[in-house]
Amino acid sequence: MTEPTEPQKGVSRDDQHTPPEDLTRRMFDVSPISTVVVDSTGVITFANERAAETLSLTCDVLTSGTCDIADWNLYRDDGTPIPADENPVIRVFETGEPVYGFEHWIELSDGSERWLSSSSSPTLDDEGTVEYVVVSFEDVTALKRREERLTSDHVRLLEFCTNRSAVPPTLRGDGDETRIEVDSVVSLPDGTTVQYMGTDDLPASEFVTAVEEVPHYLDARLLSSIDGYSRIEAHAESTTVSHVFPALGGRARAVIVTPEEVRFLGELPGDVDPRLAADGIREFHPEVELVSEELVYSPHLLYDVVADALTERQLAVLDSAYFGGYFDTPRTSTGDELADRFGVTRQTFNQHLRKAQRTVFRHLFEKSGADAR
Repeated sequence: MTEPTEPQKGVSRDDQHTPPEDLTRRMFDVSPISTVVVDSTGVITFANERAAETLSLTCDVLTSGTCDIADWNLYRDDGTPIPADENPVIRVFETGEPVYGFEHWIELSDGSERWLSSSSSPTLDDEGTVEYVVVSFEDVTALKRREERLTSDHVRLLEFCTNRSAVPPTLRGDGDETRIEVDSVVSLPDGTTVQYMGTDDLPASEFVTAVEEVPHYLDARLLSSIDGYSRIEAHAESTTVSHVFPALGGRARAVIVTPEEVRFLGELPGDVDPRLAADGIREFHPEVELVSEELVYSPHLLYDVVADALTERQLAVLDSAYFGGYFDTPRTSTGDELADRFGVTRQTFNQHLRKAQRTVFRHLFEKSGADAR
């Protein structure tokens, strides 16, 4: 057993364990939790660096006397303002009771929204009156966005139409409607994309030619042609019409071509304005118009959970392997071919793929499966 150390000469044992007077202030300054102290007039008298960073202000501005808590506009989830009598700081001053886990969003000086989760506690003077309120808060914007994505149970099915100028030359003659299914759009590290598409309305060679005639596509490769259904891998520049939908959190579904027009079918999350997709498509086809819109129930809970757990590279590799036919028998894409698309070695590609597969299986069997049982 270690013998207790003797106190320094002239210093009592109690004094040795008394923290420095400025320790509390130093702890506040370096705390990873945003913290401000508000006096009874509603003015912030202290703010640490983390608080200033979270609110996109400086400590000097926060404590300048111009940031009155009562003047801050707080909003509920549905966008309605929170009344002053429900402001957690005001409630603490009025009741003397702490308020924990209060969630709201505020509008920052640059116009952006920031979700905060705060806890407010009183400090009392000698007479038991609330003298200050200490507010600790965290930026939970990313968590709220994830929550919205996971709980969203609707998608918006959209159909856009443009004129004959978008029809590939090969398909401008007399003929029937050609429907091309868009399986996936994968972003590559060099800024380009790989798109996986299929159709049973065209011979394989004509399908490849038609896609290569579309501006922005660099090349196309036939993956398979089975029972009249052909699948291709098309390498495209960074932005194409099909990329507009995933860029907004949705996905491209199909392209329908007739000799006189082209229709683009896609889906967006239910809370995304379809005008954003229209604006994106107009960069390629200025005459495009939204001709159909439908809000349908379509839960994507497992996909969103898995996608959130994967890194961007792991998701892209898994997506490319699946739609590129890597898991098919026989394979329509080899590991070397897919690795080359990503500009990495086959060993690196396989490493990303194995990690992605393990994450998917873990959520399926260890998490979702365990919850179901």
